[in-house]
Amino acid sequence: MSNRDYRAGIAQETLTVLERGDYQNARGDTVSIADALAFAKAQSHHYSSQRLAQLSAALVAGEAYNTRFEVRNESTLAAARRGVAVGRMNPLCLNFASAKNPGGGFLGGAEAQEENLAKSSGLYPCIVQMNAMYDANRALKSCIYKDDMIYSPKVPVFRDDAYAFLDKPYLASMVTAPAVNRGALARNEPERMQDVAPCMLQRIDKLLALALHHGHQDLILGAWGCGVFGNLPEEMAGWFAAHLLHDPRYRNAFRHVTFAVLDRKDSGTFDAFDQVFRRR
Repeated sequence: MSNRDYRAGIAQETLTVLERGDYQNARGDTVSIADALAFAKAQSHHYSSQRLAQLSAALVAGEAYNTRFEVRNESTLAAARRGVAVGRMNPLCLNFASAKNPGGGFLGGAEAQEENLAKSSGLYPCIVQMNAMYDANRALKSCIYKDDMIYSPKVPVFRDDAYAFLDKPYLASMVTAPAVNRGALARNEPERMQDVAPCMLQRIDKLLALALHHGHQDLILGAWGCGVFGNLPEEMAGWFAAHLLHDPRYRNAFRHVTFAVLDRKDSGTFDAFDQVFRRR
């Protein structure tokens, strides 16, 4: 069996767990996620670009923190699980989303950040019901994509990075949002390359406004769109820094921000974020 076929099998097993509402852990215990999943699905919400702009415009100063930043060479869910273990409950995780397909290619065994979130948690049923964001991006005919996002609160997470079932699930909120597809833009719409930076700065602004709107103190971000979408890690780190370090609306607005940058090939992606946010 190929690795892709194995991952596709894991995805099918996850769908069975989500439909049934429980799973069996390594100790043989049956663990229910039915109530948590029902809540996350029912409370998931699609935010249009226009609504997110309103949230950004309506921001008021809240509690001020001395934000602690860390950059870790780990997956989004490894960062979430580690944070929950030390009391940072219900972190908000950024899902580096496909603009047009809920869960990306997770049913077919693809292995990127969104697919791993979908295989390991209750995220998929939360977002597959949200046609508006995906329809808007399909209709746009541009790889800039819309600023639309899907917010899913307290999603149950029940697998580790090896796809083994956890003894007990934990909860993490997730915001599903695509980055600009810089690579496709360069190939198909080179005249719009000048729009990448302002679009991503605006999108990060809306992401952070959404996080504050829902009262999140702890964020798990990362190298958004720096894989197949072709965004440059040093640029993405700089766009996050423009808001989190230099924008008075967001500087010290969060308690803890983790950049989970899984860089197995030592490609320089981790270093790009580490240089900007180390020891902040």
